[in-house]
Amino acid sequence: MQPVNLFNLASTQSQWLSVRQSAIAGNIANVNTPGYGTAEVEPFEKVLNNKSVGLTATQEGHFAAGVTNAAFAVRNENTTNSVLPSKNSVVLENELMKAGDVRRTFELNTAIVKSFHRMMMLSVKG
Repeated sequence: MQPVNLFNLASTQSQWLSVRQSAIAGNIANVNTPGYGTAEVEPFEKVLNNKSVGLTATQEGHFAAGVTNAAFAVRNENTTNSVLPSKNSVVLENELMKAGDVRRTFELNTAIVKSFHRMMMLSVKG
């Protein structure tokens, strides 16, 4: 049985969400640190665009096409309109909204994988 691409996609998104949650937690932890710049992870859509999906050779005569790994780049965002007098660009409300978004996305990811797994198990039984 061939691996299902949905599980790989969900796993990649879970890893990305974990990295994003770490960046958000670091921002919240440094909300009162003078000169600290907000860190953010590149959008997941950009990660998918950088990840090429190739065919896997199942027989010797097939052409091999490799799949590149997606990197999760964390970048510092210096927004001039939200810099505080301490030269800190972290806005706590924005970070809490991002954390809620990560939680909702992770729950959706888990629900989709769970439903797909249930569907696969029913198709194997029947």
